[in-house]
Amino acid sequence: MSPVVMYTTAVCPYCQRAKMLLASKGVTEIQEIRVDADPAEREKMMTLTGRRTVPQIFIGDTHVGGCDDLMALNSAGKLDVLLGK
Repeated sequence: MSPVVMYTTAVCPYCQRAKMLLASKGVTEIQEIRVDADPAEREKMMTLTGRRTVPQIFIGDTHVGGCDDLMALNSAGKLDVLLGK
């Protein structure tokens, strides 16, 4: 299964929703990077993605985007392929 990296904050319902979807797909490990705890990580996230909001989700080398993007990928039947299932 492809590694998952998620930029998050402590209180983010969209982060929780994304984690729940990934868990339902069998993802047991998510490398969480808390941007509220480390401003330098938010700057890095913004440089990588061009976005300021969380979550920002990477599966392998692919930037998926945020929670809505992850949900759309799942609805289109493309999430399993990206996860390597």
